Amino acid sequence: MLSGDEDAFTALYRRRQGPVYRFALQMTGSPVIAEDVTQEVFLALLSQTAKYDESRGSLASFLYGVARNLVLRRIEKVEEIQEVAASDDILHDLTRQETIEQVRRAVLSLPPVYREAVVLCDLQDTSYEEAAAALNCPVGTVRSRLSRGRSILAQRLALRTSV
Repeated sequence: MLSGDEDAFTALYRRRQGPVYRFALQMTGSPVIAEDVTQEVFLALLSQTAKYDESRGSLASFLYGVARNLVLRRIEKVEEIQEVAASDDILHDLTRQETIEQVRRAVLSLPPVYREAVVLCDLQDTSYEEAAAALNCPVGTVRSRLSRGRSILAQRLALRTSV
C-alpha cells in the first residue's frame, strides 16, 4: 500500500473502515460525522504515509489515533445524537431505544479522555496496548482512564434508572 498499490489500499480500507467508523460513531453519536471522519482518516493515510511508523505501533493504532484527533476537533464544535431506527415490535423497540439512548448519552457525557478509553477498549474491543498507542499514552494511563470512565458511566446510568 505504501508503494502505491491500489488493490492493497482497497483491501486495507475494507478491513479497517468498519472499526474506524464505529469508533467515530461511538465517540460522536453522529453517523454523518463518523462517515466524514472515516473518509478523512483514509485520505490522511494516503497523503501522509510517511507519518505512519511501524515501530511506534500497529496500523490500527495509527488509524485510531488519526480518528481520535479528528473526532476531538469535531466534539469541540458539535455533539449530535442519532436516533435508532424503529422496527416491528414498537414497545420493545421503544424500550430498547430508550436504553440505548441512555447509554449513548452517558457515554457522550463522559469527559473526552475517559470517553475515548471506554469507546476504544469496551466498545471497539481494542487491546490496552493498541489503545495506548492510539491515545499516545502509557498502558497504565489507559487502564486508569478506563476504570474511571466505567465508574462515572455506572454512576450516571444508576442515576438515570433510579429517576
